[in-house]
Amino acid sequence: MGVPAFYRWLADKYPKIVVDCIEDDPAHGPVDASQPNPNGHEFDCLYLDMNGIIHPCARPEGRPPPATHEEMYAAIFKYIDRIFSVVRPRKLLFMAIDGPAPRAKMNQQRTRRFKAAKERADKAAETLALRAELTAQGRVPPPPSDKTPFDSNVITPGTRFMADLAHWLRFYIQQRLHSDPGFEGIRVILSDASVPGEGEHKIMEHIRRQRALPGYEAATRHACPAAARMQVLTTAPSLPD
Repeated sequence: MGVPAFYRWLADKYPKIVVDCIEDDPAHGPVDASQPNPNGHEFDCLYLDMNGIIHPCARPEGRPPPATHEEMYAAIFKYIDRIFSVVRPRKLLFMAIDGPAPRAKMNQQRTRRFKAAKERADKAAETLALRAELTAQGRVPPPPSDKTPFDSNVITPGTRFMADLAHWLRFYIQQRLHSDPGFEGIRVILSDASVPGEGEHKIMEHIRRQRALPGYEAATRHACPAAARMQVLTTAPSLPD
């Protein structure tokens, strides 16, 4: 939700809300999400704030960031598959990407991104100066990396990356609906970066709108995991490369 240390505060104040979950080991074959949930809880709706998935895929822990946009898309799809196989919703999958933000947040984002760009430029200048100093001392500097790191500044509404991501997410949805038994009978909604509002606001707006409809089932079970915070107790490996 963008509140600093909010998750830590919740986990410390209410430690029982953080529970380990069980997931099937993909090493034993493809996970069939149409089977009963191994955790003993069945959910109707799964809501994903996609920015909580996109940013961890851009800056993964324990491995280098993706070198191309295609690698980013593949990592995002695998992350969605993993969360889907854990929750196993039966009625709805709602994916929301942050859209255009209000002016105040735009100003904050611009300041943060200009600062990050300046820090990258300063680091590049320091690297060149160090290489020149080593060369002047008669030492051979290490060869420069030929890989351009993924620029996380493209994760913002209006960029080509976000437009392509929306296109590939639609392809992902169609492919899963036609081939994955876990998606059978499930309605999938994608709110991409062209729709104004932050992802969590879009999710809450949809839930409130559904609750106001006649015939809404009060017993409907919703799941909205904090993807970047997801902790799993299983024999399954970490997020795939």
